[in-house]
Amino acid sequence: MDNWREHAACRTEDPDLFFPIGTTGPAALQTEQAKAVCRTCPVLEQCLRWALDTGQTLGVWGGTSELERRALKRREAVRRRSA
Repeated sequence: MDNWREHAACRTEDPDLFFPIGTTGPAALQTEQAKAVCRTCPVLEQCLRWALDTGQTLGVWGGTSELERRALKRREAVRRRSA
């Protein structure tokens, strides 16, 4: 589905919600609010795959934070090396 963004739950949300500044306090709450939107999204998997494939280092994408995506990328790299 190349046009996955057209079906994204975040399409009608304020984009700033998905780009909290920091990782604690209000930013942590904002991250959780963004992830709540992601949990309702029919294209969550496509969004996450796009974020990983294109190296998105900022914001919430596919229901994951910046730190979570970094960890996923590390696990993918380890898996590839082990294969």
